[in-house]
Amino acid sequence: MLIACVIVYMAATVAVGIYASRRVHDAKDFMVAGRSLPLYMNFACVFATWFGAETVLSVSAKFAHKGLGAVSGDPFGASLCLVLVAFFFARTFYRLELLTIGDYYHVRYGKLVEVITSLGIASSYLGWTSAQLSALGLVINVLFPQITLNESILIGAVIVTVYTLFGGMWSVALTDVIQTAAIVVGLIIVAVLMGNRAGGIDVVFAAAQKEGKLNLFPHVTTAAWLTFIGEFITMSLGSIPQQDVFQRVTSAKNERTAFIGTLMGGLFYFGFAFVPMFIAYSATIIDPAYAAHFQSDDTREVQKILPSLILQDTPIWCQVLFFGAVLSAILSTASGTLLAPASVLTENVFQPFTAHFNDRTMLWLVRCTLIGVSVAATAISVSTKSTMYEMVESGYKVTLVVAFVPLVCGIYWKRSSTQGAIFSIVFGVLAWIGTEYVYAEESDQWWRCIQPQLYGLAASFAGMAAGSLLPPFIKHAQPNAAELAKKRRALMGH
Repeated sequence: MLIACVIVYMAATVAVGIYASRRVHDAKDFMVAGRSLPLYMNFACVFATWFGAETVLSVSAKFAHKGLGAVSGDPFGASLCLVLVAFFFARTFYRLELLTIGDYYHVRYGKLVEVITSLGIASSYLGWTSAQLSALGLVINVLFPQITLNESILIGAVIVTVYTLFGGMWSVALTDVIQTAAIVVGLIIVAVLMGNRAGGIDVVFAAAQKEGKLNLFPHVTTAAWLTFIGEFITMSLGSIPQQDVFQRVTSAKNERTAFIGTLMGGLFYFGFAFVPMFIAYSATIIDPAYAAHFQSDDTREVQKILPSLILQDTPIWCQVLFFGAVLSAILSTASGTLLAPASVLTENVFQPFTAHFNDRTMLWLVRCTLIGVSVAATAISVSTKSTMYEMVESGYKVTLVVAFVPLVCGIYWKRSSTQGAIFSIVFGVLAWIGTEYVYAEESDQWWRCIQPQLYGLAASFAGMAAGSLLPPFIKHAQPNAAELAKKRRALMGH
């Protein structure tokens, strides 16, 4: 029965994506759903995209192993990102009326900065997308053990690619509403069941408190504190200059909806992310043998705690709810992480070669690029040994160093210039790469314990200040009013 339900759910998801294609007439519809999503759909898109496989399977297992102090990046940093976007970036994003976040860098700093930052943003998604495909492969492999993990990843990649390929942002929006409901209802019921099997919710909390799992700041060494801070900053700031965030803001029907939907999505994500943590820790109380996964040489083994327990020790209705919620979380995030880099690459990197293309041709180019992103992410997914949490975090290091400072300074510092943006990127990347060679997480020298991307962030700010205040060796690219108007007309369907 469980397998039948999974197959039906997958087929229904693909069917919704194909149905959504009826609403896609041009690149505007494909990338930002025509800027027409109501609040409930906008909220669902924000939450469902953020609540991915790493939250359900990887972050929860990491909490069960090491406690809250080990998950500063997600959910704490990831939630703060959405709150910051709502208050400080959503209105600016929405008012620009552009298709991608890469368009902002073009308008503010010119074509060169647009291409560099867009390449950085697009590449950052490979880790995140690979994490979702790995999770989908893991679930398929658990349900169908006769299929190898790599084969399962390939099957999952095809499913996600097909339904995103047809409907674009409309398929993401429509399926996210369904998937959000499945995630919330399914995981809450599973959490109640698991809590009761562990002896009661109060017993689970008492055990977690006794073992120190609920201590957010248990760190006693400088190295541990620096790791905690580094992961938090990387996720909270590195997640801001991302196309999926930009798409969800600009897909709203108006500016107020963009603000409220993003804020609600961030706050709800923060609260609900603790549900899978509760379930994972309950699993170790119900059967301490599952804690043996923590001792495996393969760090990915910890991600099997939840699916293994649910499949072996719960009734069929609970299995259906859990795997339905997990598949919903994976599919909703994976579709968004495929669409975002495809949109950025097509609009901001390939644009000089596609200026003569009509909108229908551009739509097909976006779809072809999406397939290319899927192939690259799948290749990484079948070859990597990293956990989902590690894959996601690695992507945000790129945007933190390359794209964050030009974005925030471009909005809030009038003197920021093209030269400053170029200096910021160059200084940041050099500092980041250079410190990778001296970084040691457990070193007695505190400066070596600082994560390399934080050195890159500091250098990026320094480069922006130096480049913008020095005499302009590189001419500042003034906004091209005609080109901006052309982009706006394309977006508004004129």
